[in-house]
Order: sequence, then C-alpha cells, then structure tokens
Amino acid sequence: MTTTLPLEAIEKASRDELAALQLERLKWSLNHAYENSPVYRRKFDEAGVHPSQVQSLSDLARFPFTTKKDLRDNYPFGMFAVPMEQISRIHASSGTTGKPTVVAYTARDIDTWANLVARSVRASGARRGDKVHVSYGYGLFTGGLGAHYGAERAGLTVIPFGGGQTEKQVQLIQDFRPDIIMVTPSYMLSIADEMERQGIDPATCSLRIGIFGAEPWTNDMRAAIEQRMGITAVDIYGLSEVMGPGVASECAETKDGPTIWEDHFYPEIINPETGEVLPDGEFGELVFTSLSKEALPIIRYRTRDLTRLLPGTARTMRRMEKITGRSDDMMIIRGVNVFPTQIEELLLKQPVLSPHYQIILTKEGPLDVMTLNLEPSPESATDGHALEIARKALAYDIKALIGVTAIVNVLDVNSIERSVGKARRVIDKRNK
Repeated sequence: MTTTLPLEAIEKASRDELAALQLERLKWSLNHAYENSPVYRRKFDEAGVHPSQVQSLSDLARFPFTTKKDLRDNYPFGMFAVPMEQISRIHASSGTTGKPTVVAYTARDIDTWANLVARSVRASGARRGDKVHVSYGYGLFTGGLGAHYGAERAGLTVIPFGGGQTEKQVQLIQDFRPDIIMVTPSYMLSIADEMERQGIDPATCSLRIGIFGAEPWTNDMRAAIEQRMGITAVDIYGLSEVMGPGVASECAETKDGPTIWEDHFYPEIINPETGEVLPDGEFGELVFTSLSKEALPIIRYRTRDLTRLLPGTARTMRRMEKITGRSDDMMIIRGVNVFPTQIEELLLKQPVLSPHYQIILTKEGPLDVMTLNLEPSPESATDGHALEIARKALAYDIKALIGVTAIVNVLDVNSIERSVGKARRVIDKRNK
C-alpha cells in the first residue's frame, strides 16, 4: 500500500522562524563568499559593502548583483569558493550562445540538492512505492542527475532514461508502468505524439504525475497536457547557476505557482531596468541569493525570469507566479514586446492545430517579419477547411491581442523538429 511522504518541519514553520533562519544563513553565505571567492571580495569592495553590515534581510539590497557574465568572465573555475579537492561534481550549461557557465558542488551541496528535489517530488504528490521515469538529459545539464538523486532520496524507484529515443521511451513507459515522469513539457508532447503514432491513447498509460520544468510553459499548456495524458502536471523550477532543478516547485494540492524553498534560497523581485527591489506582488525580474551553498555561493543572481512573489498557500514559504517568459526570450517586433508563450496561449485555443510551433524572425528591408509555422493535429490533417479557419483566426488573434502581424503557415504533421529537451521556439535571422 502506498503512503504519502511527510513534510519537513521547516515547511510548516512560521514566517518569523523562517526569517530568523534566513538571516542567520544569509550572514554565513555572504561571509563565505567574501572570505573565499576573490571575485566576490572584489565585487563587494568595489560596491563599498561588507558582510558585517548585514543586520536584516533588507540589507541584502545593498550588495551587487551577479550575472551570467560574471560566470563566463571567470570561466571555468574562477567563481569557486572552495579548493578543488573539496569539489565533488561539476556541471555546466550548454554554452550554445558562448562559453558555458560552470557550476560546482561539494558533497554537502549535493546532499542539500538531493533533499530539495526530494521535497519537490513529494510536493508533486509522490507516494512511497512510486516509480519515476526521468527523461531530463543526463551529463553536464543539471536536470537528469538532479531529478535522479532527488527521487532516490525521496525513496522512489528511478528509471534513468534521459532524453531522446522517443520510441524506446514509450516502450518502457508501457512495460515498466512508471507513476511519475520528469521531463520538459515540450518533450512530453513528443512522447504523447509517439504514443498516438503507436496506437496508444496517452491517457490510458500508467503515468499519474508529470513534473515539468527547464522551460517556460503556460497554464493552458498544463491543461492541454493534463487532458491528453490523464495526469496531474506540476511545475518544478531551477537553474544551474542557483542549484539546478528543485529551487522551487509547485504543490499538487494547489498548483498555483512554484513554492520557493526559502530556507536555502532568498528571493527578490527587482525592476529589470533600475535594479530597484520591488515589494511582494509586483511584477519584475527574479533574483536569488543562495543561503547554504559551499562550492559556488551565488549572491543576488539575476535570473532574467519574469514573475512576482506571492504569499504561501500549501506551505509557509512564498510562491512565485508561474514563469511564462524570460527577459532574454522576449522578442521585439516592430517595437512591440512579444513572448513565445503569448503565441502558445493563443495557439492552444485552436483545437485543430497541434501545440508544436516555431517562430521565424526575418527582415524585409527595415521592417521585422514574424512567421509562425504550425502543424495540424493528426485527426484534423485532412480537413483543409477547418485548418484554414483556424489559421486565419490565430493570425487575427495575434494581431488583435498582441499587436503584431504574423504570417501563419500550417505545415504537414511532424514537419516541425521535435525537441528532446528544451524546445527551440524562436529562430531569429534578423542579424544574419
């Protein structure tokens, strides 16, 4: 018989108890960074601040930000705050737009990470005896190993598949009958497509829970996946610079935005233009400070994710509104700010179209041109009349609701490249 996994005491602590722990850990983290990282010592000294000046959590706002550029400028190991003999593992981003960002973990860091992913898995509704199919990529990417260690720590049975080989993924889901899948939402769609190609109704498979992360996705996408797969879909949040997956996670009983594990990560929301700290409830850029990391303390890291901080519901800790855009994902098209998830939200309102899409940006003289390539849903592929109505309706909605004109093309089924990890939604050819 399966049983629910118990909460940790800190998840039920009062806000005052949590704030006291945060302040204690913040003082330690700032001191650790200053004493052991030449990069942070220089940054703090240049800003005229010192860890000894911190008497309240609000004093953190006096310290300088850390950005992805800091990690790249100090590539590969210049940001580490412990000697190499204390490093147990190194991860790195893909580096598709330049040098990868390199991160490191002591044995204690990995232990903390496993505990927080276990906490996240439990929040999703996992029960003792559950099997977890991990389709996040393994290797330097933090997703696969982060999910793996956390699920094991939660006491679950892990099926460590990784990304790709979609046909084989479907076979093992059918044969091994996992209860939970951890994967990007875009690759979940690819797995569902393959199930249908094999004549399997995705809603009849053994999966009960999907823990999706690593890319922005909308609540409309959640509803579409839940209906198609017959599962509960929750959002897990993380980024390698801060830790990896498990910085925050939704709770299955509310599904109202990821709860931030505030005992290990202190969040702020800032005005992305001025850097000013904004009060809870206001929309801006998410900033994180690590409170317990040893190998790579991260102080006021600008995530580029856009959200707002909200009061806790299922837990005492604060939530963040579900992230559906990043400042570096934002497209500026003829002066209008557009996020891919805005397009996705409108696309999902057209049932004869599939959720697979790609946005191509080009120039026509001095003007931006946005082309949206789509696919029909397999059952509507031969209904040219319905597809044309949907195509025109989507083009109209994009113009009326977002404010840009799009060339909308409905291509053949399976003509858009499927992702095996993070989806590549936008191809910007304007500067080439």
